[in-house]
Parts: sequence; C-alpha cells; structure tokens
Amino acid sequence: MTATAVPERVTARPPARGPRGRATLYWIAKHAVAIALAIMFLGPLVFIGLTAVMSDQQALTSQLWPTTWNWDNFSDIFEKAPLLTWISNTLMYSLLATAFMLLSSIPVAYALARFRFRGRKLAFLLVITMMMLPPQVVAVPVYLVWARFHLTGTLWPLIIPMLLGDAFSIFLLRQFLVTIPREYSDAARVDGCGEFRTLIRVILPMARPAIAAVALFQFFYCWNDYYGPLLYAGTDLDNWTLSLGLAAFRSVHRVQWNLTMAATVLAMAPVIVVFFFAQKAFIEGVKLTGVK
Repeated sequence: MTATAVPERVTARPPARGPRGRATLYWIAKHAVAIALAIMFLGPLVFIGLTAVMSDQQALTSQLWPTTWNWDNFSDIFEKAPLLTWISNTLMYSLLATAFMLLSSIPVAYALARFRFRGRKLAFLLVITMMMLPPQVVAVPVYLVWARFHLTGTLWPLIIPMLLGDAFSIFLLRQFLVTIPREYSDAARVDGCGEFRTLIRVILPMARPAIAAVALFQFFYCWNDYYGPLLYAGTDLDNWTLSLGLAAFRSVHRVQWNLTMAATVLAMAPVIVVFFFAQKAFIEGVKLTGVK
C-alpha cells in the first residue's frame, strides 16, 4: 500500500497594505489625541447646527439627524425677535471698543517697552495689578459715576473706558515690543524720525501679529460679553446686545429649541468667520508675545 500525501492547509493571508495605507494609519496614530479633542470640541457645534434645522417636534429627541431640513427656522427668529437690532448693537460695541482700545493701549505699551523713565517698573506693576482686579469689585462706584452722567441704559459706559486702555492688551503688546531690537528705532531716529513717526512707520508694521491678537481678544470679549450689557443696558431693550437678547429669547422660546439653536448659530457665525480668516495672525501673535 502506498501512502497518499495529505495536502497542506493553505491559510489565506490578509492583503498587504500599500505605502499609502500605512502612511494613513501612521498619521491617525500620531494625531489620535488631536483627533479625539477635535471631535470633543466640534461635537457640540455639530449638535447645535443640526438642531437648528430640525422641526419643533424632533428637537432634543433621540433622533440626532434631521428628518426634514427646516431652513425657515432662521427666518422665523427675525420675525419673533429684533435680531438685527441686537446684531447692530453688538457690532457697534465690539468695533468701537476694539478701536478705542488700540488707540489708547498701543502708545502706553510702546512707552513701557521703549522708554527709560523713573517709575517705569511701578507703572508696569500697576498694569499687572489691574489685570488681577475683578470688574465686580468696582462695579457699584463705577455705575454711580456713569449714572451721574446719565449714560446708564446705554452701551457707552462700556465703550468710553476703552479710551483709557486695557490692562491685558497693554501687557501683551508690551511683551511683544520688548522683543523688537532697538537698532530699528535708532536707525529711524538717525534718519530724522521722531517718536511718533518711529512708532507709526517702524514699530507698528513689525507689531502686526501682536496687534491682531489683542484686537481679536477684545473683539471676542465684547461680542460675548453678558455682564457689562446686563449691568448698563439691561433696562433699555433698544440697546440690548446678542448675549442679552439670546438669554431673553431662550427664556421666552425655551420649548422651541430649534429656534433657540438657530439664533445661537447666527450669533456664533460672525465670530467663527473672523477667527477662521485671522487665525494665522492670531496664533502668531499669541506665540510671539509669550516668547519672553
């Protein structure tokens, strides 16, 4: 009898991944933490956006994807609330406060960074101290001052103080201006430039990243500010900002969460667009102001 050979069992091997597949897996593994954080932060934004286009019956139910896309929600909120008035007041507050802050803070930061005078360190210490002072501590006496000028009920008590500078913006600008070599200023003085012309022609073009950073910080703060408008303009509906208006809109239409989310999307959209186009200058400015 002759033994018959038993064929060996052939196991199927998984197909080998190409270089592109391995590179993709390597990129995902390398950025796994960043991807998880991005999903964590983008998740609420996606939820708000999807809820804004849902029907009233579907909002905040177990169905996370809209069965019908109700784009009319964005037009309905303009009929149910004076959203254009809130947006215009918020724009006025944010733009004027940012412009006044830049006009007043840049010269102060330039003086603290470039001039040598008696009491310079004490002045810089006072700026840092003002950063640590909560606004609620001086809210009552400051409110009484503006009440004597009959400006309560408006947004001007929040805009006019920006002409006196902002401590946080002065600090950031000063930290950046210190890093600019003095040779540039000396060369400008040799050419006959005074201090004001040196600031305008030499220093400001080199400080664009820091200026963009502090401007965006101030703009975002004013756009999202709730405490200040509530304190000074809370009694006058015509001077309400988006933060006050959204709070009142949510209390009135708290059952209609689709409309509330639609109003929230419209309030967030300008800030997201501004940051999207200015994020390079913003990140560069924050990075350079923290070098020292």
